[in-house]
Amino acid sequence: MKYTRTTLEKTQNLFKENGYTVRYEKGSFQSGYALVENKKIVVINKFFDVEARINTLIEIMNQVELDFSLFSEKSVEFHKKVQKQVAAA
Repeated sequence: MKYTRTTLEKTQNLFKENGYTVRYEKGSFQSGYALVENKKIVVINKFFDVEARINTLIEIMNQVELDFSLFSEKSVEFHKKVQKQVAAA
């Protein structure tokens, strides 16, 4: 998998299709996810480069439960590709 802006957008879409908001904020914090007032929000350090952003989103993806029935067909294929790469690593 290439670490490009397109890949970042596809990864963000996996979250967006499941009702998550992906935000980039500055500060000295560890990236992660939070449920704020019953809202699904993923917060990423805005100073991360594209590769770090993608890797963080993939790490979070493996920690939360995503509803695959909400994914578009393209998102299902992309998710499978990501999971294969994670399993191979």
